[in-house]
Amino acid sequence: MAATKKSAGITPTMVKFGGGISAVRALPKAKGKRPAVIILHERYGIDQHTDRKAVLRGEQRVDLTDAGALADLNAAIDYLKRLNEVDGAKIGIIGVCQSGRQPVLVAANRDDIAGVVVLYGAIGGREWQGSELRPTPIEDLVAKVSCPVLGVFGEADHIISVDDVARFRNCFEQYQKSCHIRIYPDAPHGWLNDTMPGRYRKEAASDAWKLMMAFLKKCFAGGWDKNRIFCTYESDYATTYDFSKNVRME
Repeated sequence: MAATKKSAGITPTMVKFGGGISAVRALPKAKGKRPAVIILHERYGIDQHTDRKAVLRGEQRVDLTDAGALADLNAAIDYLKRLNEVDGAKIGIIGVCQSGRQPVLVAANRDDIAGVVVLYGAIGGREWQGSELRPTPIEDLVAKVSCPVLGVFGEADHIISVDDVARFRNCFEQYQKSCHIRIYPDAPHGWLNDTMPGRYRKEAASDAWKLMMAFLKKCFAGGWDKNRIFCTYESDYATTYDFSKNVRME
């Protein structure tokens, strides 16, 4: 990730941790300890040592192993917990597109994450089967998650179908895990990315941002009763929905 410019009340700093992992730390002005959120960028954020144009065309990607991703994120969490400004019991993770699997992966392997968010990732096609790089099917990860999960998806996604989303929802109910799943109407894959006009959906993006903030606020405030299972499913798609007609937007 590249360092972002300073915004009101927030100071961004390039940091390194673990085996030399680079990240941007954005630290808001506040007194005492506060929650922390790890934001994993989508594939288009990876531009160093790659052909940027090929990535944008969808012709190139970097496939992460579960073991590698888990090691990196464990290092990030350990780094945050060492900061005096961070409440180590209130750490959340947001994954987007290709990185959508990683928050669920971490929540299935640790019991100290407050909540995780999946933005149109984690459940497309091959994620339902194990592979050499990612040996655990997403369903088996859901069975082991230790915190609530917010899943946000779009009707017009050409990678993740409405059936995939419903199957994802069913996994949480089957394994008695708390979740909030939402499908936005007419939203293609990547609809949060305002640098890609063909994909960006301003209204859905604004609503999803509010949904994420409310979800994480509830997670950090201890609003999820661990003795009860809460599953919310909101879907909005056409009666004529046909996944085969969904296409990749630019």
